[in-house]
Amino acid sequence: MGIYLGPGNAGFKRITKSNYIDKTGMIEIINSTIDTTDNLTCISRPRRFGKSYAAQMLCAYYDNTCDSRALFENYEIANSPSYEQHLNKYHVVNIDITNFISEFKKKGEDLKEVPSAIEKSILGEIRALDPIYEQYGTLLECLIGLVDKTKTKVIFIIDEWDSMVRETADDQDAQDRYLNLLRGWFKNNNFTPKVVAAAYMTGILPIKKDGTESAISDFNEYSILNPGRFVPYTGFVEEEVARICQDSDINIEEIKKWYDGYSFADKQHIFNPYSVMSAVKMNSCESYWQKTTASESLITYVNMNYDGLQDDIVRLIAGEELEVDVTGFENDTISFRSKDEVLTLLIHLGYLAYSKETGTVRIPNKEVMQEFESLLKKTAGSNRLATLVRNSEKLFESTVAGKEKEVAAAIEAIRNSEYAPAFYNDEQALRYVIKFAYISCVDRYMKIEELPSGRGLADVVYIPKKATSDPALVVELKWDKSSESALNQIKDRNYPEVLKNYGGEIVLVGINYDSKTKRHSCKIERI
Repeated sequence: MGIYLGPGNAGFKRITKSNYIDKTGMIEIINSTIDTTDNLTCISRPRRFGKSYAAQMLCAYYDNTCDSRALFENYEIANSPSYEQHLNKYHVVNIDITNFISEFKKKGEDLKEVPSAIEKSILGEIRALDPIYEQYGTLLECLIGLVDKTKTKVIFIIDEWDSMVRETADDQDAQDRYLNLLRGWFKNNNFTPKVVAAAYMTGILPIKKDGTESAISDFNEYSILNPGRFVPYTGFVEEEVARICQDSDINIEEIKKWYDGYSFADKQHIFNPYSVMSAVKMNSCESYWQKTTASESLITYVNMNYDGLQDDIVRLIAGEELEVDVTGFENDTISFRSKDEVLTLLIHLGYLAYSKETGTVRIPNKEVMQEFESLLKKTAGSNRLATLVRNSEKLFESTVAGKEKEVAAAIEAIRNSEYAPAFYNDEQALRYVIKFAYISCVDRYMKIEELPSGRGLADVVYIPKKATSDPALVVELKWDKSSESALNQIKDRNYPEVLKNYGGEIVLVGINYDSKTKRHSCKIERI
């Protein structure tokens, strides 16, 4: 048993001892590909979606240096017809590319030498098995010799394969060396059919489309855009989350609000597994997103602002779904030509959920929404997003202070901006504008539209998320009437009744748009 060759089952054994959710059914899919022309599999999905867990599971199942029968006998795979045929029957080469990169960075060494280090590491472990392997000068020769001598093929399991490509985006020599290493293993007629029983690679980004990654173009790829038969293994499905919640004090409806939101063609709802398990462990639904090792910064990409990208980000934060063309994305983090390509990257990073049926994206859940809300706080400078946030903050302050003319003027400005609907002709259009006018409040306030209260429905209610000195806001909208009538309706129909247990102050806001004068008016009262 070694580190890279024959890693054993210790990793998966450790996983099964801590609330393991059975994902062994995935093994049957890989079994069906062994020694076929479809034996190369590449899975891409966001960080913390269980990629490394799956890799350790596969190592434990296929590795012939250990006996994993007792480890798998109570899981789904044990009922598969292919279970016995492949259990602990192969040499396994397991590589976590990020570990090599981390070690090189720690030592200040050039990343272009990572491929050589990988080869030397595996070669050294094979030679340690038997002096006979000393006769082979290269890793490819040594692996062929290993297969010839043992009559046993190799399964390659490579975690975070694309990390080397992302880390060396500006170093073509380093990329070429790495891709040549993969080409030698997986696109080599003198080696691949003879040695490779199967390969399983994981990453964040899909394989590039421009031919520069032709070394791995023979892989069958399953991305977050189209996970195919790997949907149940992309994250936790709802039935699994329900079982987890039964054994904890966490409410499943809260879990859904925080971590659900990724769904696919068969309507399966997929939850972020890392966050669900973190919530159960900490007995608290909150954002665990920032506690991951994700290096990709949301604000970095949003600040690019291709073709009004920031305007679309604001619409997403406001709760809209947007159409996105995902076909143009070059599958890297530098070759952007449009906002759709940036938004597609955000899908792969897990910031957005994509619907294949409608071709639209949205912010998937409360956890990720907090990342976007945090983005508003970090926004600075003179770009449009920063300007909107500043104006929204001023509007909120004016509303709380009862400055009616300033509030009307601020809403007027939003009406004349790119955030207004094309046709401003009814109360719904006015509500659309209000949604953006108070966008800076999303991190502090819960916004509820048409909230049943008193003797009717309050148009828009903003309730502080936490106990603060900030007042609640009840907003009533009118079209071609008067701001006074809007304010009177709030009081006459007792809309503040729904906030009777709130305990803090309540600001009543009546807003009217006069289609003849093209002006907004506002009346504010504090109770």
